[in-house]
Amino acid sequence: MSYSSFSYSAEDIRLDDGHILRARLQTADGNWNDSEIDLNQCIGNDNGNFAWDGVNFSDSAQDITFSIEGESNVAVLRATLMDADGNPQYRDINLDERISNQDGNFYFRMHLLPGHCNDLFY
Repeated sequence: MSYSSFSYSAEDIRLDDGHILRARLQTADGNWNDSEIDLNQCIGNDNGNFAWDGVNFSDSAQDITFSIEGESNVAVLRATLMDADGNPQYRDINLDERISNQDGNFYFRMHLLPGHCNDLFY
């Protein structure tokens, strides 16, 4: 399985404790592997907005939900995030933008500097 949006090659996808994404991901040989990724290690809260490469979004979030949506089966995380003034902001983020399936394991592409990436496997 190459780098692709994880939701296309996953089953039993769920969000536990508001930040642990779990699923059975298909491997290159067609088998299934139980995998998980802590979204608090990939996503933060930047003044009431989800922010890739941040951390601990769930510490300042309420009403966290996860769903697969639309004809394209997009993996969407939604929550009410608090901005710097303590005001609630209802936001969503497409998890397939940066989280993929690499041979049955979650893979997060992290941008460290413009034009440079760091790969994290879970």
